[in-house]
Amino acid sequence: MIFKVEIRGVVQGVGFRPFIYNLATSMELNGYVSNNAHGVIIVVDTTKDKVDEFVEQIRAKRPPLSDIESIDISPSNEKQTFKDFTIKKSESSDELTSMIPSDIAMCKECQEELEDKNNRRYNYPFITCTNCGPRYSIIKNLPYDRKNTSMAEFEMCKKCQDEYKNPKDRRYHAQPIGCFECGPMISLLDKSGKKQKIENVVDEVVKFIADGKIVAIKGVGGYHLVCDARNEKAVKLLRERKQRPSKPFAVMVKDINMSKEIVHINAKEEELLSSNRRPVVLLGKNERELLCDSVAPNINQLGLFLAYTPLHHMILQKLNCPLVATSANISGEPLCINSEEIMKLSHIWDYCLDHDREIVNSCDDSVLFVENEKIFMLRCARGYSPTYLKLPNKTDKKILSLGANQKSTVAITIENKVIISPYIADLEGLSSIEHFKSHIETLKRIYDFEPDVVVCDKHPRYESTKYAKELKEKNSHVELMQVQHHYAHILSTMGLNNITSKVLGVSFDGTGYGKEGHLWGGEFFVCDEKGYERVGHFKYFKLLGGEMAIKEPRRVALSFLFELYGEDVLTLNNHTTASFTQSELKVLYQAWKKGLNSPLSSSCGRFFDAVASILDILHVSSHEGESGLLLESLYDENIKDFYEFSILEKEIDFSVIFYQILKEEDKTIAVSKFFNTLVEIIFDMSKKHDLPVVLGGGVFQNRVLLRLIMKIIPDVTVPSGFVSNDSAIAYGQAIAAASR
Repeated sequence: MIFKVEIRGVVQGVGFRPFIYNLATSMELNGYVSNNAHGVIIVVDTTKDKVDEFVEQIRAKRPPLSDIESIDISPSNEKQTFKDFTIKKSESSDELTSMIPSDIAMCKECQEELEDKNNRRYNYPFITCTNCGPRYSIIKNLPYDRKNTSMAEFEMCKKCQDEYKNPKDRRYHAQPIGCFECGPMISLLDKSGKKQKIENVVDEVVKFIADGKIVAIKGVGGYHLVCDARNEKAVKLLRERKQRPSKPFAVMVKDINMSKEIVHINAKEEELLSSNRRPVVLLGKNERELLCDSVAPNINQLGLFLAYTPLHHMILQKLNCPLVATSANISGEPLCINSEEIMKLSHIWDYCLDHDREIVNSCDDSVLFVENEKIFMLRCARGYSPTYLKLPNKTDKKILSLGANQKSTVAITIENKVIISPYIADLEGLSSIEHFKSHIETLKRIYDFEPDVVVCDKHPRYESTKYAKELKEKNSHVELMQVQHHYAHILSTMGLNNITSKVLGVSFDGTGYGKEGHLWGGEFFVCDEKGYERVGHFKYFKLLGGEMAIKEPRRVALSFLFELYGEDVLTLNNHTTASFTQSELKVLYQAWKKGLNSPLSSSCGRFFDAVASILDILHVSSHEGESGLLLESLYDENIKDFYEFSILEKEIDFSVIFYQILKEEDKTIAVSKFFNTLVEIIFDMSKKHDLPVVLGGGVFQNRVLLRLIMKIIPDVTVPSGFVSNDSAIAYGQAIAAASR
């Protein structure tokens, strides 16, 4: 009898067909295997028992990069007889539901060949095989075949073709393969964009870095700006040129042994660092730290990752030192992905190590950390994107979710599958908005997708909201839906954890548009997929100067001082008031009193700013989340006390807590009690409502806060394995739209 076996999931570009070929021939099965737009199709002529055994073997021995979502067995309509087992050319289809594989770090076998002087790919910067290399960053369309990638322009030489066509070879149908004769090549550019005539580019780049130069290096999903992480002068120069005064830099090292000279690493963190995804992992600095102070100033943790491309590996092996490797972009804007974009940053770098393989889809480095053996993501990108998540139920609508404005991601929903783009950027400039639109077009093109429903945030000034309304104007048949920001945060965590019952959602972040036009951010909801009830929130306070208050923690602290002392603040002497001139204080008091450019906010994220300013830790931020990072570094787990608080008519008044912090003389005690108080408030609310507690929002990227909550509420549901910041909004929007 002839059977059709259809396999869906991440099964293209991961060596699945040669795996099936070799398994089928070893079991003496006749038939064929092929890719189609859904995944992999296998046709075999055998018995029912034998096909069941075949499927069991597929599940047990699948290729390491594959991820099987489903396997369906059905009778086939094939009439022909088969004499052997073959690999057929990919099929095409009108409906595209296959998963695009992520970009994967260089595998052990390729690394061994890279370092083998007798191998024809010795020191070839683009060595790859079926088990590693670029995937998402080079794909233009599905199925994932070479002709549908940016490798199409590189015609394989005979040796590469022989490998590509041999099902028993590790490079069988490895779409990005090439060699010195036929594949992509590197080049060195000076600041004018002129190619340098140098025989050994890598050696020259190593020399530049050793001499304290800043080099832009084109990687898999974009460019890095690189310098010697031990060289204080070089790192300070990079900060000055990039106008990034204090935001921590990520550090790239050659191997796990070098990592251990710089940071503390537990078993779970080492597993992540060494995995084929190679994310940036946030780790605690150790006493033997070899880096200069300017890499990650004033904090006790460091973002570190291992070399993941052959090119990075070659450079680090020769240098044998840690490198600052930060995204090549203007702060808040998308990653540079081509020579035209990187030339706009030529005032930052001294030389550029370029290559001629086109980056079709930008993909920054993923950033994560581990708490309580759970993985929490700050940025979901290379190695993890595109991300494929599920809905509780199928929908017959095609849904486009446009996310928020900060930490932008977009998502499309087909049936019960939500496909989420990598992290894009904050939508604050033209280039960011163009990248935002290009990611939408990429998903639409690859999946032949046209939305029935467009979902966006409720904030009228978000670029994503404006674009949603543009799409509605262009096509009146498209349904437009807006979802409240903090509710979307909770829905995202619920979706990750397959929760459909009512929960107590705790949504803490920096800002989001509330129902009455105020800026929410410290919310307690009783909610499910059908809707929410706001059962608690922090009492509104005035954000002095609106968006200026987000960049100046001292303005938030001053607002609470005005709340407590009124005009008497003008005569008070503390760290916050001392950061202003007397005339500034008078003007700000009038603005606060009259509510001029002082929108009301319930944001928990701003409390970190207020505490940082009143304790003289930070008055003006140079990057988002700086207050939280600095407070984390001061927390003392031996301090168990917390400040008094009350919840009256669903409101928690932070000014009462702030008043107690003002009396504290020791920063460490004040910071520790502040964290403990936030946790006690959540715990108190959980007792009032007796529902499963679900967390969402960017504030829950704070490691100390997460650790404490998971300790006091052991069964709390957290957004582990995915982001909790605004990159999660698109997923929450998809769940809301599908449920209605």
